[in-house]
Amino acid sequence: MAETTTGAGPETRAPLPKGFRSAEQGWPELHRIPHPPHRVPLLGDVLGADRRTPVQDSMRHGRQLGPIFRRKAFGNEFVFVWGGALAADMADETRFAKHVGLGVANLRPVVGDALFTAYNHEPNWQLAHDVLAPGFSREAMEGYHPMMLAVAERLTGHWDRALAAGRAVDVPGDMTKLTLETIARTGFGHDFNSFERSRPHPFVSAMVGTLSYAQRLNTVPAPLAPYLLRKASRRNDADMAYLNRTVDDLVRARRAGDGGGSGNGDLLDRMLETAHPRTGERLSAENVRRQVITFLVAGHETTSGALSFALHYLSRHPEAAARARAEVDAVWGDAEKPRYDQVAKLRYVRRVLDESLRLWPTAPAFAREAREDTLLAGEHPMRRGAWALVLTMMLHRDPEVWGADAEGFDPDRFDPKAVRSRAPHTFKPFGTGARACIGRQFALHEATLVLGLLLRRYDLRPDPDYRLRVTERLTLMPQGLRLHLERRTVTAGAVSAAAFEEVPSDPRCPVRGAGD
Repeated sequence: MAETTTGAGPETRAPLPKGFRSAEQGWPELHRIPHPPHRVPLLGDVLGADRRTPVQDSMRHGRQLGPIFRRKAFGNEFVFVWGGALAADMADETRFAKHVGLGVANLRPVVGDALFTAYNHEPNWQLAHDVLAPGFSREAMEGYHPMMLAVAERLTGHWDRALAAGRAVDVPGDMTKLTLETIARTGFGHDFNSFERSRPHPFVSAMVGTLSYAQRLNTVPAPLAPYLLRKASRRNDADMAYLNRTVDDLVRARRAGDGGGSGNGDLLDRMLETAHPRTGERLSAENVRRQVITFLVAGHETTSGALSFALHYLSRHPEAAARARAEVDAVWGDAEKPRYDQVAKLRYVRRVLDESLRLWPTAPAFAREAREDTLLAGEHPMRRGAWALVLTMMLHRDPEVWGADAEGFDPDRFDPKAVRSRAPHTFKPFGTGARACIGRQFALHEATLVLGLLLRRYDLRPDPDYRLRVTERLTLMPQGLRLHLERRTVTAGAVSAAAFEEVPSDPRCPVRGAGD
């Protein structure tokens, strides 16, 4: 069922206020929540802030102020939560629902009420969810697997050419090409020819522009935005227009039957041809456009970041890379291409991915709002509609959950025994509840497959002078990450596959208890 923020009929209660709701409107005892020292009148907690890295700034404040704190910027007050117990309480679907936070709301001019950006009371997200959910079934995923392999082969061909020329590879750039082509091919029968381009596809440039602009809107006072961001606003309008034109052309080609993917039952076919199983309702043309843009952007931006961080950690932890590579060699053997079911058997590779997502979840926060007046963790009163931002990166670093070494990289945190011993709702890279990411299993299969293929083919050598820096554009990405490659020869059967058969494979949720 759709999440709503109402428990009774709309005629019996006052509607929630529209637009941004500052924390003092919903937290009666806001004064009890700590905030950074040295507040500046009118401006708020701006001393030492960097508008390019607001999430990492909030991480710094979280370490200093504790598991719940607040920040003020230009008169707007925000509450942040990261403690494991507090975040678990906010995951209670009977008392809390998704809140479309300020940064996400800034994307509504381009994607409106799509799956990710819809308000809870808007019906289109549930319609789209019910129509598209079968597109992420096991049967559908098996159909996507050969296309994922084909795109991965384009990546390895690109990396082979870089290796032959003695060049390091641009990891974030190449992962972006890979994941864009994967979602475009599997979901919409389209090819952006990313690996044949020397520069990013204009769609990627427009996407990065809209995400960056949405974040910049949070860093200036709303009344001044039209003046301070005039040039950026014009550029954003052009970016949105390009995204719309690209998708309109793609849909037009599919309707005309010359899109190259018509009739194969992909996501676009489902959007255009499938009626809701109960109501018979179909997605409108505008809704189709919004959903396609959402999938193209969200379906590749976060996965490319997850792969990039994982490759960074594998290059810096050769013992983890060796263990993961041994698993790939044992499970896949000398098969030229892995089968769909063999990907789920890469359990240690999956742990590497999960640990990378723990340290740097590429969607670094999610917002939750109270369905009714309630007490957060029995301590902090919240009025109906009050909301807080759950800092996923800090939740994933809570020492009470993850131990004193929570800042370190250790894939064995996702050993099945360790997962079972951990409290629920402490690992949330895909959000929580009914509005959690619909494509999470698609992303996890794709990322595990690609990591296995790359580990099988290359040894990864880091630049010894590189220090991890993280770019923020609503999502997170390692900045300037380049790796040197060495081609390796696969030794089939070097390790017994049975050594990795720790628990039965479950393609629906390979890490038990780690999410929803």
